[in-house]
Amino acid sequence: MNATEFIARLEDDRTLAVVRAPKIADAAELCHALVAGGINSVELTYTTPNLLQHLTRAAGTASQHGAVVGVGTVLTAEQAKAAIDAGAQFLVTPGLRPEVAQVAVAAGIPFAMGAMTPTEVAMALDLGSAVVKIFPASAMGPSYLKDLQGPFPGIKLLPSGGINSANAKNFLDAGALAVCCGTAVVPPAAVAAGTWTEITARAGAFTAILS
Repeated sequence: MNATEFIARLEDDRTLAVVRAPKIADAAELCHALVAGGINSVELTYTTPNLLQHLTRAAGTASQHGAVVGVGTVLTAEQAKAAIDAGAQFLVTPGLRPEVAQVAVAAGIPFAMGAMTPTEVAMALDLGSAVVKIFPASAMGPSYLKDLQGPFPGIKLLPSGGINSANAKNFLDAGALAVCCGTAVVPPAAVAAGTWTEITARAGAFTAILS
């Protein structure tokens, strides 16, 4: 998947599920559950133990569940390389990580680099970030996205952190390409227990408010 396809997928779905859990019962079934609820982009993170094992499972069954699976909380070049080797189709960082950008660019993998200030946003764009993740978005609010689009017209923004059903639409109306959804859709306990019907219901309820 290239940057154009990554952007198009986010623009269509308007959301990206970010999975942070101490355990994932079955990464393939998790992807199935999210797709059934209308979320087709899934970000597994390095904060989950045995991340690469879960990524291999999710990526290896992509033809069955249809989700695009990437990896977040990527901090080092070694993590980036390992994620790509295990099948990650995109990478996400919490902040500016030039070494991660270099690996992704060399591999032709799209990435979303985390930023907050205008200076960081500019640096993320310089590094080749297809989409700029604004984190933590809830600290600044939707109006901050409008402010950023003044000096950065046409920028693709992906707010993350504190996004829920009460404020997600506000961020989209403020110009976000898509929003990240976390525990509101994929509670760690549900992911660990494998309560897939609950996750599908949560995903469906969340995506319903985005249109």
